[in-house]
Amino acid sequence: MNRKNTYFSRYRFLILFSSLFLSLYAEAAGYKLWYDKPASVWTEALPLGNGRLGAMVYGTPSVEQIQLNEETIWAGRPNNNANPEALQYIPKVRELVFAGKYLEAQTLATEKVMANTNSGMPYQTFGDLRIAFPGHTRYTDYYRELSLDSARALVSYKVDGVRYKREMITSFPDQVIMIRLSADAAKKITFNAFFTSPHQDVVVDTEGNSVTLSGVSSWHEGLKGKVEFQGRLTVKAVNGKVQYKDGTVTVEGADEATLYVSIGTNFVNYKDISGNSAERAKSFLEKALNRDYATSFKEHVSIFKKYMDRVSLYLGENKQDGITTDKRIENFAQTNDAHLVATYFQFGRYLLISSSQPGGQPANLQGIWNDKLLPSWDSKYTCNINVEMNYWPSEVANLTELNEPLFNMVKEVSESGKETAKVMYGADGWVLHHNTDIWRVTGALDKAPSGMWPSGGAWLCRHLWEHYLYTGDIKFLKEIYPIMKGAALFFDQTMVKEPSHNWLVVCPSNSPENVHAGSNGEATTAAGCTMDNQLIFDLWNQIIYSSRLLGVDADFASHLKQRLNEIPPMQVGRWGQLQEWMNDWDDPQDIHRHVSHLYGLFPSNQISPYRTPELFEAARTSLIHRGDPSTGWSMGWKVCLWARLLDGDHAYKLITNQLSLVRNEKKKGGTYPNLFDAHPPFQIDGNFGCAAGIAEMLMQSYDGFIYLLPALPSLWKEGHINGLIARGGFELNISWKNGEVDRVVIKSRLGGNCRLRSLTPLKGNGLSKAKGENPNALYAVPTVSKPLVHDPSKLAGISLKNTYLYDLKTKAGKEYIIYKK
Repeated sequence: MNRKNTYFSRYRFLILFSSLFLSLYAEAAGYKLWYDKPASVWTEALPLGNGRLGAMVYGTPSVEQIQLNEETIWAGRPNNNANPEALQYIPKVRELVFAGKYLEAQTLATEKVMANTNSGMPYQTFGDLRIAFPGHTRYTDYYRELSLDSARALVSYKVDGVRYKREMITSFPDQVIMIRLSADAAKKITFNAFFTSPHQDVVVDTEGNSVTLSGVSSWHEGLKGKVEFQGRLTVKAVNGKVQYKDGTVTVEGADEATLYVSIGTNFVNYKDISGNSAERAKSFLEKALNRDYATSFKEHVSIFKKYMDRVSLYLGENKQDGITTDKRIENFAQTNDAHLVATYFQFGRYLLISSSQPGGQPANLQGIWNDKLLPSWDSKYTCNINVEMNYWPSEVANLTELNEPLFNMVKEVSESGKETAKVMYGADGWVLHHNTDIWRVTGALDKAPSGMWPSGGAWLCRHLWEHYLYTGDIKFLKEIYPIMKGAALFFDQTMVKEPSHNWLVVCPSNSPENVHAGSNGEATTAAGCTMDNQLIFDLWNQIIYSSRLLGVDADFASHLKQRLNEIPPMQVGRWGQLQEWMNDWDDPQDIHRHVSHLYGLFPSNQISPYRTPELFEAARTSLIHRGDPSTGWSMGWKVCLWARLLDGDHAYKLITNQLSLVRNEKKKGGTYPNLFDAHPPFQIDGNFGCAAGIAEMLMQSYDGFIYLLPALPSLWKEGHINGLIARGGFELNISWKNGEVDRVVIKSRLGGNCRLRSLTPLKGNGLSKAKGENPNALYAVPTVSKPLVHDPSKLAGISLKNTYLYDLKTKAGKEYIIYKK
C-alpha cells in the first residue's frame, strides 16, 4: 500500500470514528431508557407506539419477543348496557340513603340498578411476533435502549465476535411496525419469524410473500366477540435467501433484513364493525413496502419530534449516565437523580404521543399496551379519575392535538348516554357512570360500591372547557357546547333535595370507591358527596360562561345560576379537614387511594390560597392525613396536589415515592423497571399524573395569573423548562438560578393581558404592577361559596410567601422577555 492510500485510509477511519463518536454522544446526551440485559417480564419490555399500534420489545438475543397491540381489538361488539329496572328502583335507593340505610341502598342498587347485561368489554392483545436466531444464546456485550428522542428501540450484542443490531419503530407515517436487523459482518442475518396469539381459533397462514395471523376477539360476559383482526408479516432482505412457508418466514445468510408488521381490524366506530380487516392489513403493508427503511425512519422521527421537541426540561447534569435505568430508579431515594426526574417527565409525554393520536382511540387504562385477554379492570376507560388523569399533561405539556381522541370519545358517550339517561333516570341530556369501553357503554357497571356514580360526564366536560381556556378557540367552544349543555341538563333534572338541609344533591352516588362512617365502613353509597358538588359547580359555571360568550341559552344559564346556590357548600369538618361527604364522616386514619374531595384543588380551580384560604388549609390537612405512599396513580395525583399547595419539597417527596422500584411486589405502588407506573399492576395514569405534577411545580395558571416556579423543590437549584403552555395561549420558557427565576420568555399566541406572579421581583419592557381583576377573560375565576366551618378553632390560618404580581399587555404572535430584577 502506498503512502497516499495509507493517508486516505487513516483519514477515512478518523471521519468514521468521529461520526460514530458524535452519534453515540448525541444519543447519550438525550433522554433514553437503557439496560444491560433482556427483559424477563412484560414490565421490563420497552414500549413503542404510534397511537394505533403498540409494541413491547423484550430484546432477547436468541428469540426476540415483540408483544403487539392494535387499539381497536376489544372483546364483544356494539352494545349499550343501561338497566331498565333502574328507573323504578333509583327512587327507592334514594329513600334508603335519606333514611340512613346506606348498606341497604347499596345492596339494592347492585341488584336492581347496575347493568344486568355486561360491565363493559376488555381491551385485548393481538399476540406476539417471535424472531428466533440460531446460536444467539452465546451473546455478550449486551445493550438495550428506548430513545425518547427518536421513538426507537435498539438492541445490540455480540455473538462469536460479530456485532448484531436491532432497530424497532412503530412507524407514524406508515402505520406498521418495522424491525431492522443488521450485523457488522456479511451474510450473518439468519432467523425464523412467526406470530403467536392467546386468542382461540386463530388461523395462521402463508399468502405469497406474507405470513398472516387472523382471529376474532373474545366472548365476554355473554357477549360474542366480533372484532375481526389480521396481522401480516413480510421481510425485505439484502442478499441471502428468504422463504415463506407454514406460517413462518425464514431468512438465511442475509447482510441485513427489515421485517414489516401490519395489523388491521373491521372496527369503523363504536356502532359499526363493517370494515375488512384483511384488506386494511394488506393496504398498510403494501404502502409501507413502497419505501425503504431509511426514508420511513426519517419521516417517523420528524413526526414524533414535531410533538416531543416542543418541551425540554433540564434539572441537572446526567450524573448517573453509566447506570442502567432500573438501577437509577432503585437508587433514586439516595441519589436524588435530577436527570431521571426529567426523563420521567419526558417519558410521560412520550407515552401520550405514542398512545393518543388524532383520528384514533384515546389512551385507555394501559395506554395501548396490554399483553392479556383479560387485563386488570379490563383496561377500559375508568372515568372516576383514570382516563381524566391520562390527559392532565396534554395542554400544559404542549400536546393539545392529542386530546382529539378523548374529545371524540366524549362526543360518542354523549350520544350513547342519551339513551342511558332516558332508560335509567327518565331524564333528558346524557349520563356516563364510572366506566366505559370502545363500545361507549354508559350504564352503571360493576357493583354499586364503585359503579353507582353518575358524574363521569361532568368530569369529562371539564376537559372540553380546559381546552377552550388554553386555546381561546370559540369555534371549538361552539361545537362542544351542546355536549356540555346535555350533561348539565341531566343533572338539573335528576338532582334532588336532601331532607337534612334541603340542599340540592346527586343521589345515589359515592365519593369514588371510598366507604364512609355513616355505614360503619360497609358502604360507599351516599348523597351530596363533595366531589359531585364540585363537579356540578364546574359544569354549571361552564354553561353560564359559555352562554354569555356564545350568546345562547340565557334563560337556562340564569336558571343554573340560581340552582348553584342550592348545592351544598364545601365544609371544614371536626378535625379541620375538607369534608369528603355531606356529613362529617371523615376518618383521620383513612389512607384511601382516592382523594376525590380534593378535585376542587386539582384539577379544578375552586380552592386557592388567595381566594379561599380556609378551604386551602382544610385541603392540606386532608392530604396530610391521607398519607404519601399509595398506589402509583394516587401518588401522581398527590404530586399535583402538593404543587397546588405550594409545597415543592413535599411534591418532590411524592416523586421520590413514585420513583420507587417495583419488580414483583404485589401491593407496592411505584415504578416498574421500564418506567411504567405500578398501581400495581401497571396503570398508565400514574405516568401522566406525575408528569402533570412536575409541570405544576414549575408553572401554574389556574388562579387568575401565571405563577412562576410556585413549588420549586429546594434540591432543584438551577434549571430550565421550555415550551410549557399556560391558559390564555401563553407559551413559556423559564430558567432559574439559586432557586429563583432568572429569565422568562413569553410567546403570546392570542394576545391579551398576561398576569404574572413571582417569588422574585422581575423587570422587562411593558411589565407593570398588577391592578384589579385580570382583564383577560380566559383567566376568570369562579366565585366559590363561603365554606361551612364546623369548628373554627381547628383552622390555624395559612402563611404564604411574599410574592410580586405584574401585568404584561401582549399582542398575538409577539415574544416578550422578562428578567430577574
